[in-house]
Amino acid sequence: MTLPVVVIGLSHKTAPVEVRERFASGSEVLPEVLARLTARAEIDEVMFLSTCNRVEIIGLPKLASSHEEAARLASHAIREALRDHIGAHSVEELREYLYERTGEDAVRHVFRVAASLDSMVLGEPQILGQVKDAYDAAVAAGALRSNLSRCVSRAFSVAKRVRTETQLGAGTVSISSVAVDLAKRIFGDLGDRTVLLVGAGEMAEAAAKSLGQQAKSIRICNRSFDRAANLAAHFNATAAPIEQLESELVMSDVVVASTSSRNFVITRDLVKRVMKQRKGRTLFFVDIAVPRNVDPAIHEHIDNAYVYDVDDLESEVAENMRSRQAEVAEAEKIVEAELALWLQWARGLNVNPTIVALRAKTRGVLVAELERSLGTRLKHLGEADRAALSQMIESATNKLLHAPTTRLKQAAGASDGNDLVRAAQHLFDLPSVPAKEPPVTSTSTSSVASKKPAPESEELLPH
Repeated sequence: MTLPVVVIGLSHKTAPVEVRERFASGSEVLPEVLARLTARAEIDEVMFLSTCNRVEIIGLPKLASSHEEAARLASHAIREALRDHIGAHSVEELREYLYERTGEDAVRHVFRVAASLDSMVLGEPQILGQVKDAYDAAVAAGALRSNLSRCVSRAFSVAKRVRTETQLGAGTVSISSVAVDLAKRIFGDLGDRTVLLVGAGEMAEAAAKSLGQQAKSIRICNRSFDRAANLAAHFNATAAPIEQLESELVMSDVVVASTSSRNFVITRDLVKRVMKQRKGRTLFFVDIAVPRNVDPAIHEHIDNAYVYDVDDLESEVAENMRSRQAEVAEAEKIVEAELALWLQWARGLNVNPTIVALRAKTRGVLVAELERSLGTRLKHLGEADRAALSQMIESATNKLLHAPTTRLKQAAGASDGNDLVRAAQHLFDLPSVPAKEPPVTSTSTSSVASKKPAPESEELLPH
């Protein structure tokens, strides 16, 4: 059996972007979220992960009557925390979007997430940095201390092995690069197009790298002009302050939006004004931010303005997956090998207390008998003889318990290991160590709302 780790969350696989953006959280709110989670009596350790395409709470329950019961109580607590996080009326409102993993499946999930095997774009490197940031925040808040901390740390090692031993992350792979691929598929050639990046963070930088020399020009508009200028200097681009966004939109053909704003940066009214100045020229938006930066109503209500969000990158993502399937198989093997090592260690947590108790009791009985003899029949012995007898007790304890200790350690990796542990506790009248019950594995998913297909060319853009 293994530690009853619990993972509950939602991702691009279970919830559309309009749902995910309700859960998305910046680093500034993490201390508050973690404080609420650690205050729950049902949770011993916890981590909160929030990215563009997933929000997850990873928790280790506090001991209950059984680990099954502990996992159930922690699951309920986490769901209530997610409900409170978005101000929902009930836990039931979230049910269709949430997935849950516990025990072995939960640990496997954490490993796969860190290794970018559960990402929208397989092999993208950003997720590992995001998991590390979530880990650091949880450690700083005192929410990760022991076994769950070791689990997440192990996930970093898994991700490193996948990156170094496979080609899963070879080349430029990111949501930003997929967004650029979509723009190229629609326009064919970006050589005569102006691309505007709204935002100057990590995703904007990735988009700029993907564009390279392909676009006629790259322009960067950001709330912090200094940051935009710094990024522009690296890519031979032009920077502009956010106050000039309207004029930047007028002169651009493709707009990639990726700011951290929780509100629409590009509104319907703004684009209405822009389109009048553009005299009907097509304007194409790829909104890769969560929460979204571009009002989706623009797509439906303004002629020649087209908005695609992260969920609309499906066809480009599918191509990414097809090209990386061989590497995925190798990466999954690494995950399973590392999971086996982790489970062996975790199952040892069941056995070690029993081994310690068995050695302590055996040695205690022998030492007590020796001391009684030294106080009566053997009280005439000198210090050297007494020391020799004490050493004999240590040697006898080691030899007597060698086989039982070996058998118990071997049982740590077996599915019926708990039976042997309980038998040893019963036979030698040892203190009962809380039994590890089989982890509860449950997965609930929902179908993602269907999205409009990306057109194959500009001529096929809907009117």
